[in-house]
Amino acid sequence: HVQLVESGGGSVQTGGSLRLSCAASRLTYSRYCMAWFRQAPGKEREGVATVGLDGQTTYADSVKGRFTISRDNAKNTLYLQMNSLKPEDTAAYYCAGDFMIPGTYACGFANDFEYWGQGTQVTVS
Repeated sequence: HVQLVESGGGSVQTGGSLRLSCAASRLTYSRYCMAWFRQAPGKEREGVATVGLDGQTTYADSVKGRFTISRDNAKNTLYLQMNSLKPEDTAAYYCAGDFMIPGTYACGFANDFEYWGQGTQVTVS
C-alpha cells in the first residue's frame, strides 16, 4: 500500500530553519499533486504549500517568502524548506498526495488528497 513518511521536524528557536522531507513508497510522485498541511493544537488543519505536476507552486499567505516547497520525482521525495520560523509556525506538518491527470484541474489546497503522511512535529520557541 502507499505510504508517505515525513521527517525533519524538531524544535528550533525563532528565526531558525528546518527542512521537512516526505518520502513515498508505491507512489509515482511525478503523477501527483503534492502538498504540505499543518495543524496546531486546537486549530483546524490549514494548507501550507502545494506543488503541481509541472512544478507550479502555491503558498499560504502566512508562509510566503519564508517557506519553499519542492519535489524530487526521481527520489520520490517532497521537501519543505522553512526559514525565518516563527512561534505561530508551531504545528504538526503533514504531506499529502492527489493523483492527477495532466490538464484536468489545478493543484491546490482544495484538492481531494487521497494519501496522507503521519505527520512530523515542528516547535518554534
